[in-house]
Amino acid sequence: MSAPSKKYKSIFFDLDHTLWDYETNAKITLQELYLQYELLAKGVHEFNAFHKKFQEVNAALWYHFDRGAITSEVIRRERFKQILEAFDAHEEKLCEDLSHDYLNTCPLKGNLMPHAHETLAYLSQRYSLTIITNGFEEIQQRKLTAGNLHQYFNHIITSQTAGHRKPAREIFDFALTLNKVSANEAMMVGDNLVTDIGGARNAQIDGVFYNPEKLSHEERPFREITSLSELLQIL
Repeated sequence: MSAPSKKYKSIFFDLDHTLWDYETNAKITLQELYLQYELLAKGVHEFNAFHKKFQEVNAALWYHFDRGAITSEVIRRERFKQILEAFDAHEEKLCEDLSHDYLNTCPLKGNLMPHAHETLAYLSQRYSLTIITNGFEEIQQRKLTAGNLHQYFNHIITSQTAGHRKPAREIFDFALTLNKVSANEAMMVGDNLVTDIGGARNAQIDGVFYNPEKLSHEERPFREITSLSELLQIL
């Protein structure tokens, strides 16, 4: 892989699924909640089915959120309601308690994607690093603390602080202004082709698609990687 001719000054990162291992941390949390709330006795007959339904419902809700069709409050309200309804186990208080505990427990898990620390340690000595995330402000800060990630980043930008969500150009322009760089001096690294790579393209920023599962697609990002360590070859 040849090195780019441009001289970057700032590297922007998505958080969930890119640095913070959302899938692992969510599964651990769900296992704890499944036992704590005795969901087996309430009709959720096996954890794997519960976990699979969570993945389906959560992905669908975030799909609509990323496209501006629903608010974050809808995700909070609907996620466990839809999951438990699938098992005929819906109880309003139970849904509220699961949602509350999930949101307060999952961000405290610190599992990261492979090579996150060593990659960030290298890059932070050479570039200004910024998180750009659509996640909820307080929750994302907890994830950064749990993963010991604050040390690497000059700025943490959430959609709440910027007033815009990825893929809107405005949140990327906000990051450029904060770092005092132009679009051709920045690079965006993320796992989502719509919010991260499409958003970077909207702002004329080079986008690096992090695709560890090697999912097929028809997009043409500036670069595509399957491991964060590959960034060291690019940068």
